[in-house]
Amino acid sequence: MKFTVFMVRDAEDDLLDIYRYILKNQSFDSAEKVYQTIRTTCTDLGEMPFTGHVPPELGRVGVLEYREVSCYPYRIICRVVGERLFIYCILDGRRDLMDLLHRRLIR
Repeated sequence: MKFTVFMVRDAEDDLLDIYRYILKNQSFDSAEKVYQTIRTTCTDLGEMPFTGHVPPELGRVGVLEYREVSCYPYRIICRVVGERLFIYCILDGRRDLMDLLHRRLIR
């Protein structure tokens, strides 16, 4: 069964920030390639929504309803609700996830 994939505003902003950063620091081609790879990974989650695992940082604090899919070096954090899959954030895996989530929650 195919799930409908929704990318929440924060995740869209994350993707655009990644694109802009790569565009500024590398090249247009690199930015486009990473952008398309992440978009494709997100879209493909509709076919296999339970791919990935609970992010370890969230599992340690008992938050088990989110899943993480790697699109190296980025981490896509999502959640299945009914027959829908919500992409909540796309984060650089080289950064501290708890710090990023904490900042996001207090803004």
